[in-house]
Order: sequence, then structure tokens, then C-alpha cells
Amino acid sequence: MPDNERVSIHPSDPFATPDDQRSPLRRLRGRLPAPVTLWTAAGPAGLTVSSMMVADGDPGRVAGLVDDESDLWTAVEATGRFAVVPLAEGDNQLAERFAGLMPAPGGLFATGDWEDTGFGPVPRGYPWVACTLSGADQFGWSLLVTATIAGVSLTDTAAKPLLHHRGRYTSI
Repeated sequence: MPDNERVSIHPSDPFATPDDQRSPLRRLRGRLPAPVTLWTAAGPAGLTVSSMMVADGDPGRVAGLVDDESDLWTAVEATGRFAVVPLAEGDNQLAERFAGLMPAPGGLFATGDWEDTGFGPVPRGYPWVACTLSGADQFGWSLLVTATIAGVSLTDTAAKPLLHHRGRYTSI
């Protein structure tokens, strides 16, 4: 079975808000494919973030929408540093665990092979970006977190990126 399919007896989510009762902006946002990334910080703390972007420049910058009540934001605010990891096809369960949609017995970092980077733990062998906090402002119902890129660690992988589109994971 492909990774982007869920096992269910229902063809759709039986608990989902009916389309006619959903916010049109939320429905529009769902139609925009977004990269699925994992943001981590010392603590350790982590959160799946899909509303984010990277801007090239000198220095390079990262911006993303984060829940201001998340453990990740508490850790980033305390340390001023975090790591951003782009997830790949097949990382659906990892993304759901850090999004709080899947149980994490023993904690978010209890399973998997993690490397401590000084900016936050990252899955060993994954590309990641070292970020230093520049600022944060309320942005809709989220916190717009901006950061300066302090370093980039790339890997020689041909993995397809994990994307979020219309409430499901997919890749290109």
C-alpha cells in the first residue's frame, strides 16, 4: 500500500468538519501543496511545520508559522536556536508524531536515530538547516517565526520530498 494512503473503513475522515462549514481560507490553504518539515530545538522539543519558506540572501533566512503554545516555541524562545529538517517520502508517521496526531510513547524523540546538533536533534542522515532566531510576531492564529540561517548540512540523497496537500501526505 502506498505511504500516502490511510487504512480506514471510511472513504474520508468521519470527524472532519463538513466542507460547507469550513473556513474558505483554510480550504484555500489546503489546496496549496506545502513542504513538510520538522523543526527541533534543544530541550528537546519538536514540531511538524508545513507553513514555511526559505529565502536566499546574505544571510539566508527562514520563516515559518508555529503554534505559540507549543513546546517547540518555548524551547526556541529560551535558546534562540533551532534546526529545520525537510522530511522525505515515507516520513508520514514521523510527521504525524511531531504534529501530535500520533501517539509518542516515551516522548517524541524516543524512537529513531537522532543526532544532537547544538541547534536541536535531527534524524541522523537527513539534511538540515541551523537557524538563529531573529523575531516572532502574531500572524493570524499562529506565530510568524523568522530566523537567520547559520549553516546548512546537506546529504547525498535522492529522496522525494514529503508534501502536505488537501489534508494528506504526498510526494512529487
